[in-house]
Amino acid sequence: MTDTDLIVSPQWLYEHRHDPQLAIADCRFSLAEPEQGQEQYRDSHIPGAHYLHLNRDLSGPVQKHGGRHPLPDPMEFAKKMAAIGISSPETLVVAYDDSRFAFAARLWWLLRYLGHDRIVLLDGGFQGWKSASYPVTDEVPKPTPGSFTPQLRSDRLVDIETVRTRKDRPEVVLVDSRDSDRYRGEREPIDPIAGHIPGAVNYPWKQVSDDRGIAKSYTEQQQRWKELENAEEIMVYCGSGVTACVNLLSMEMAGIPNAKLYAGSWSDWCSYLIEG
Repeated sequence: MTDTDLIVSPQWLYEHRHDPQLAIADCRFSLAEPEQGQEQYRDSHIPGAHYLHLNRDLSGPVQKHGGRHPLPDPMEFAKKMAAIGISSPETLVVAYDDSRFAFAARLWWLLRYLGHDRIVLLDGGFQGWKSASYPVTDEVPKPTPGSFTPQLRSDRLVDIETVRTRKDRPEVVLVDSRDSDRYRGEREPIDPIAGHIPGAVNYPWKQVSDDRGIAKSYTEQQQRWKELENAEEIMVYCGSGVTACVNLLSMEMAGIPNAKLYAGSWSDWCSYLIEG
């Protein structure tokens, strides 16, 4: 593995799982059943992995505005990372889920936003690990607490005002990461209003991997973003700032490192439309 790798194979993780500078994060989650991921973790997980819950660990409290999954408080988040043995900048974090990077990529983005670049995602997730016949356990590990001081990179984040004022500029691209039927407003299973932010272009996050959760190659990721490679500014959103991180991962793989997350996303945008 090199410093530029963003994805690791189950074989790589198996061979390096006892490295003292390695921390493993299980990010499995279901939006429909919020406790399902933790139940699955209790049943079986990769040995040494600690569980991180999307709502409790990777998000902050929901308010009137700010979307369904606001970013967590940086200091609270840093404490949680230290508690599971992550020291910045030394620890290499390997994150996995079972949802084609949907939730592991949120941790990937959050850690980088807080200044910790040493995080990679497990190709194929938990199913990929099990398919390779590597061991699983129900034992919850006892961590050796780390030391994590956040170094906020605020230039990686945009709020609704920035989106409103910049999205229609010719040098700016606004990317909607949701499924195409949600983008078109034909289906809206979660938020109160269907449709998309005016001017946004649609790049569904599921195109980053195949249906087994295996990431497409770096070359394929580059091809995917070919039309946007000359944009001066790219802002990315989804429903609530979670699966947009999969597209941000894809852009990083494609050599487009400066795209920004609109964390509130469509759920935040909607909250102002409802207000009228």
